[in-house]
Amino acid sequence: MNLFTIDELTTLTTASNSTCISIYSPIERLGIETQQNPIRLKNLVRQAIEKLLALGMREQDAKELLQPIYELDNDDFWQHQSDGLAIFLSANQFHYYCLPIAFPELTVVGDRFHLKPLLQLISGDGMFSVLALSQNQVRLFQGTHYHLDEVELTNVPTNIAAALQYDDSEKSLQVHTGSSKGNSGIFHGQGAGNEDRKHDLLSYFRQVNNGLESFLKKQQTPLILAGVDYLLPIYHEANTYAHLLPDGIPGNPKTLTLEELHTQAWQIAQPYFDLAKGATISHYEELQGGDKTANTIEKVLPAAYLQRVETLFVPINKNIWGVFDPVGNSIQIHPQQETGDEDLLDLAALHTLTNGGTVYAVEQGDVPEHQAIAAILRY
Repeated sequence: MNLFTIDELTTLTTASNSTCISIYSPIERLGIETQQNPIRLKNLVRQAIEKLLALGMREQDAKELLQPIYELDNDDFWQHQSDGLAIFLSANQFHYYCLPIAFPELTVVGDRFHLKPLLQLISGDGMFSVLALSQNQVRLFQGTHYHLDEVELTNVPTNIAAALQYDDSEKSLQVHTGSSKGNSGIFHGQGAGNEDRKHDLLSYFRQVNNGLESFLKKQQTPLILAGVDYLLPIYHEANTYAHLLPDGIPGNPKTLTLEELHTQAWQIAQPYFDLAKGATISHYEELQGGDKTANTIEKVLPAAYLQRVETLFVPINKNIWGVFDPVGNSIQIHPQQETGDEDLLDLAALHTLTNGGTVYAVEQGDVPEHQAIAAILRY
């Protein structure tokens, strides 16, 4: 799984004022239906060519621009997929992400990338992380309510022996397998008591925490621990990450399938997301009717551009096509996408995020007042 972060969002926004192609596709992962994946991508690329031709580009130039996408179509690429594929291509950028969201099919060509379908991964109720701990293995997973995938770790010790650099010449170790709590490896120094073991575990977990620190800070996602009971409070003591949740998944994570781990993690993450979103909606309702809320694109988009939007609710699968002129502070809205249009909801979300606001990318029915957009304003 290719992770999508705020840093990735910032990178993608630097391609503005050039021809930018955004393609979203759901991915079939099982059975004969997987044969539809390359066919669907070819159809979406064909749509991109048609949109480029409508902008006045020659067909040969359009195909040359799209060449990096053509080159993705091979067996190795299709064997490493998740539930959704997002591709971004311009003259100076090419990025693709295999993500745990089954995106509706969409091709957008404009002067910047279309990013709203991805915002649920970094929005107020998007992604969470699971850190599976044991003395013999550390694994990190990231997921949404759709899916959970393992993340390759670097600069993180994989077990307590690696962390503490145990060596027979430095410290004699014994490994006792099996216990009433089901752990598969408890390390003891000769003659060491419980305090010695806790000290070793604390040192181990501090190294894990330090190794994860830069990665997790970029994510800003809630972190859930999975591990046998006595390990979890020791990791809490070592932790410096601000978004570690108090509840964890008890037991040996090795005994859980990926689906079981996801189910238990989402049971912890969902109330966290619901509580935060519910509090924000209540705050919106308290302010409703005053000058600190807005619920039309004509009011929200200029406010987002001027860094006035603190929190934004935007529907994932709705588009408002048109043109925004920030100099003249004018908006043109069209019933169907026309050449030169962009999704104004996407633009409002982008400005909100890059200006330090919070975006909730939600289903239409979850937008306050059931509007097309809703915002809490800073002033």
